[in-house]
This record gives sequence, structure tokens and C-alpha cells, in this order.
Amino acid sequence: MSQAPGAQPSRPSVYHERQRLELCAVHALNNVLQQQLFSQEAADEICKRPLSQLALPQVLGLILNLPSPMSLGLLSLPLRRRHWVALRQVDGVYYNLDSKLRAPEALGDEDGVRAFLAGALAQGLCEVLLVVTKEVEEKGCWLRTD
Repeated sequence: MSQAPGAQPSRPSVYHERQRLELCAVHALNNVLQQQLFSQEAADEICKRPLSQLALPQVLGLILNLPSPMSLGLLSLPLRRRHWVALRQVDGVYYNLDSKLRAPEALGDEDGVRAFLAGALAQGLCEVLLVVTKEVEEKGCWLRTD
């Protein structure tokens, strides 16, 4: 079909969710998938469910983005900031390598790091990034299939 001279080509229909509350991860997923597939509740459930399915030996480390309360001395302020925290296994022991700690905090074995992650996720507004090798990422073996 040809267009009339001077006619503008029609723009494709592009799905786009605008920012609402602090749901940017949900909006980003839906925008990439070009339809509303995820709600906050669905995204929260997905975050909780893969926790038990993580193949932790395949993961180099985890980076968490957590709410961080602000204070002036003993006075707690009603402001919330975000703080990035690293978790890593060294010689069979998982550590919290939070830069605000005086020293690394031992979390223990896989059960210990899973309990720490569950606690962080239960606080809400927590993001978890997995650090894996390119090979693990390509094979998708950072999740257990059982």
C-alpha cells in the first residue's frame, strides 16, 4: 500500500507505563515486555520465590540495595536513603561486606545467607543483584531447576 503524498507514516503503538510510587522495576519490566504483565504483588512474590531456588555456589556475590535510615546522633530522621551492600562467600562462609560495618560480618553457610536475604526482603523496598560469571549467566544455572 502506498501513502498519499505528504502523509506522515503512522507511529507504532508503543506500550509505556509512567512512574507511580516507587514501582520503577515493575514499570521497567512491563515496558520491556510491552504489556502489563507484572503488578507490585507479582514482582514481590517472584522476588521471594527464587530466593529458595538460588544456586548459591554458582553466584560470585550478591549486591543489595536497602533502605537506610538517617540520623543525627541519637535523633532518627524521617528520611530514607538507599544503601548498597555486598554479600560474598569466602572459604565456605558467607559474609556481609557492608561498607558501614567496622569489619565483615559472618552470616554462616547457605542457610545463613538465605535467612539474611529473607530478612532484607521482608523489610520491603529491597533490590537484589546477582553477580555471576558470564558462563553462569549464559547457561542460566544460577537458579536450581529441582
